[in-house]
Amino acid sequence: MNQAIVESSHGVTLVGGAPVSPALFRLAQQRAPTVVAADSGADRCLKLGITPEAVIGDMDSISAPVRQRLAGRVHQIAEQDSTDFDKALRSIRAPFVLAVGFVGARADHELAAFNVLVRRPELCVMLGPQDVIFHLPRRFEMAMVPGDRFSLFPLAPVTGRSQGLEWAIDGLELSPAGRTSTSNRVSAPQVEIEVSGPGMLGIVPRRRLDQVLQALLACSGV
Repeated sequence: MNQAIVESSHGVTLVGGAPVSPALFRLAQQRAPTVVAADSGADRCLKLGITPEAVIGDMDSISAPVRQRLAGRVHQIAEQDSTDFDKALRSIRAPFVLAVGFVGARADHELAAFNVLVRRPELCVMLGPQDVIFHLPRRFEMAMVPGDRFSLFPLAPVTGRSQGLEWAIDGLELSPAGRTSTSNRVSAPQVEIEVSGPGMLGIVPRRRLDQVLQALLACSGV
């Protein structure tokens, strides 16, 4: 197990280097008050008027003035076999992490973050300008509103079943190089999904953040 750099009994807002609007940051921090930066996410934090509790990463993109200003809070993990998102996520012990600043900039960074999201055991939800993105557990139930978008995108071959979606996934073989279930829609007040294994991302409108958190925390037993 990796050593914890930040421990919190509440949720943690993890900030990356991609653009983060003040409204998006407030949305996350209201639910996860402890703030941690992943490398150049520290620059984003200071621009938003927030001093992160810790800065974690390989420190190849944080600006020199910000690194100097936050010197006592910088935790460098020099290895290059993982991303800053991975380094930070595995160094946090908290009920959940809300990740902002990882969606909406460079596509390669975004894809790498999705890869980490499905590999790490920590409960982490990513927030983008329009979306909430999360890794589905084996069994998942969530209150939704009929007509809402509920996209499913597999990052590994997976099968499953669903109730409450307009296009059920029962009997389908989903994979990143094959069939997906993007732009699916909610058809009932409750969505239930079972998947055969890890690798399935759920993507819903940002306004459903609280429902996603409630459902994932219930699944994890928190």
